[in-house]
Amino acid sequence: MTGGDGRARAGGSRPAVIVAVDGTSGAELARDLDDAGADVRLVVAADAPSDAVVDAMRGRESAELLGELARADVLVVTADRRTLTAQLVEACDRFGVRVAALCAEASARRLAAMFGVDAYDPEVAPAEILTGSTAPTEEPEGAQRGRVIAVWGAAGAPGRTTLAIELACELSRDGRRVALADADAHAPSLAMATGLADEGPGFAAACRQAERGALTPAELSRISAPLAQIDVLTGINRPGRWPELAHDRVAAALEHCRGWADDTVVDVAASLERDEEIVSDLDGPRRNAATLAALSSADLVVAVVSADPVGVARFVRAYADLRSVIGVTPVRIVVNKLRTATLGLDAKGQVRRTLERFAGAGDVWFVPWDPKAADAATLAAQPIAHVSPRSHLAGAVRRFVGEAIEPPAPAARTRKERTGASAQPFPRRRARTA
Repeated sequence: MTGGDGRARAGGSRPAVIVAVDGTSGAELARDLDDAGADVRLVVAADAPSDAVVDAMRGRESAELLGELARADVLVVTADRRTLTAQLVEACDRFGVRVAALCAEASARRLAAMFGVDAYDPEVAPAEILTGSTAPTEEPEGAQRGRVIAVWGAAGAPGRTTLAIELACELSRDGRRVALADADAHAPSLAMATGLADEGPGFAAACRQAERGALTPAELSRISAPLAQIDVLTGINRPGRWPELAHDRVAAALEHCRGWADDTVVDVAASLERDEEIVSDLDGPRRNAATLAALSSADLVVAVVSADPVGVARFVRAYADLRSVIGVTPVRIVVNKLRTATLGLDAKGQVRRTLERFAGAGDVWFVPWDPKAADAATLAAQPIAHVSPRSHLAGAVRRFVGEAIEPPAPAARTRKERTGASAQPFPRRRARTA
């Protein structure tokens, strides 16, 4: 933490500024602001203001930063979900401090717009920060809307939730804003698998707000729970609450998610039955409505197969029902828990030939049986990509995303290297070759 020249805010006409930018960029910006006529009081790490606001008793530096913040005119901070928080914006409003958010990506500009703070390009002239002039933060008309990816699998435990979590982690590495929603009305488990509280509003609240027409990107950010760079909409905490996930509600909520996130990964249940519609012509709740609505709304379906005789047989029988629900929506088939112990030699070839013959599946991707990485993630209640990023399972998911899930148009922008604890030591994802 570096101090300024000690002049009080009331002692002169120069605006008091706190710079919260990591590395040498913060020091350079502080010098430029000082040359432009600012009184730079402190230069701190990007996440220091948000940490100090949450707990000023962490140490002398946090207390000093909070005191300087109360006397400052402008706070310049690198914008992301870790550094620009609701608590920080509330404290700045209370102290009368203007927040200047440096936004390198579109997701950061959306975050700044959500909190109503000024957004600037990282290469902005210091005079613009001091005068408060900003460029428009609205995205251009006709911008690409987000994509919905549903993760489905036949009955049993093929690993739908595990792969949904890992897909979301992998997609978020390219700088996209990724959401993860639990639409399983039978056995929701995203919250437990990721160590998040399931008492929050979550996906059911998003469905209720969508029905009332009150669901906005800001509301989705408020009711979601952060998991590193992923926004998680947790599922219902009791299976008996399944009537809250009605078909129209789920479809409307996912449609709103398209304007909130670049990719929304949805974990759904296995059952595709429509028995309630057969025995009753009343317009009442359906137990499998959430699964059917999510699959019908999806732009891409990831179908998970358990690599054992029972799992393959169940998938082959349910695949025709899946196709009747989604129509021509693209499907990417992932064979999970591949091992020779259940299928013998040439397990991969046996599964490939069976799916090609009975399901007409030409392209199939495989994820190996990796109990060590899976158990470590379960013990830590964290994604495998965070606990064992170099495991065989994480590498297989990385290859699958690079080869089978084509990035949408917004992902064509240059990927910015992330800083802080959220950055993962992953190698760059390999693109699929012709």
